[in-house]
Amino acid sequence: MKNLTLKTNTRHARIDVADALRGFAVFAIILLHSIEHFNFYSFPDTSTQSVWLNFTDKAIWDGLFFAFGGKAYAIFALLFGFSFFIQHDNQRLRGNDFRLRFCWRLLLLFVIGNINACFYTAEVLVLYALVGFVLVVTCRFSTKALVVIGTVCMLQPLCLYQIMRALISPEYEIMKINSAPFWAATFAVQAGGDFIETVKVNLWEGQLASLAWAWENGRIFQTAGLFIFGMLIGRQGWFRREHLSKWGIVLAVALVCFFPLHGLTGMLKDYITNPNILQPLKILVSSLSKLAFMAILLCGVLFGFYKTNRVSKLLHALIPYGKMSMTNYVTQGIIGSALFYHWGLFLQLGITASVFIGVAIFAVQYVFCRFWVGRHNHGPLEFVWKKLTWIW
Repeated sequence: MKNLTLKTNTRHARIDVADALRGFAVFAIILLHSIEHFNFYSFPDTSTQSVWLNFTDKAIWDGLFFAFGGKAYAIFALLFGFSFFIQHDNQRLRGNDFRLRFCWRLLLLFVIGNINACFYTAEVLVLYALVGFVLVVTCRFSTKALVVIGTVCMLQPLCLYQIMRALISPEYEIMKINSAPFWAATFAVQAGGDFIETVKVNLWEGQLASLAWAWENGRIFQTAGLFIFGMLIGRQGWFRREHLSKWGIVLAVALVCFFPLHGLTGMLKDYITNPNILQPLKILVSSLSKLAFMAILLCGVLFGFYKTNRVSKLLHALIPYGKMSMTNYVTQGIIGSALFYHWGLFLQLGITASVFIGVAIFAVQYVFCRFWVGRHNHGPLEFVWKKLTWIW
């Protein structure tokens, strides 16, 4: 009984910190989406604004993208792999094979993602549903094999291939996906279409544009690698308090790697003129830079959660919000499109005003989460996803 209690308590602690991380990541994603006007890059003329408002616009845009751009989604992806491990391991302990059911779960996620895409063109759930099968294939591999596969994915093998081909063959050209017409179609409807037109373009041109962008910017391999490392974190129990020393090593390595990688990202264009080398190299270096900074953020949350009382209270307050991360992620897109797209209120706001919209969306969602979690074990969408997962 003592061992069972210890195991249960340890599991609860891991889930708590994971929910705090989810809450942190989704809050950061909402801020980014708000200043982007939910992928509708339409802003009022800034030439008549005051100098200070132009300054705050730039400071907020640059600051938020430096801190969270590509990093919040990376934490979200890491936790997706972690959640898979928890579900898979719970079933394994009961003598069940979860892999086929997880395939069904991914199919359900694909449907949920497309519902989300009706409102927001750059949603990520469809990508997760497609890439998530890598977890089914690799979940029974050895830890060493998973580390190797995950590392290869993080190193962007397609970019490495393109760089080597361009170095060997000067005539080699990178194959590009012409996604510009897709983006143009979505922008035109966001700017002047009704709701039905928005849904139609989002479900076709919008999804094609989003997936093409993910492929060309290294998000496919990066997401697969993050899924695998999230699964490994669960397997090794690294979210438990007793493993904080390991995160200290991760933090040290991330700090050493981030600054040269971040600086190198901006320098490459000054030294490399061949676009067939420059483009994949920038994707590779930028991807690694963002992963290093994501690791710094992750370590900061973990140390704050376990070691710093005041920070820990703030992060514990995010747990209800993180428990409903899917509900919050989907509804922020619905709210945002209703505020900024032509079919909705069509607000014409600058960046500074838009960030307050993001804070307001978070505040409304947070109040609802505190109310809902106090009465239910799962958020609305989380409940539906779970029920449909076990419908057969």
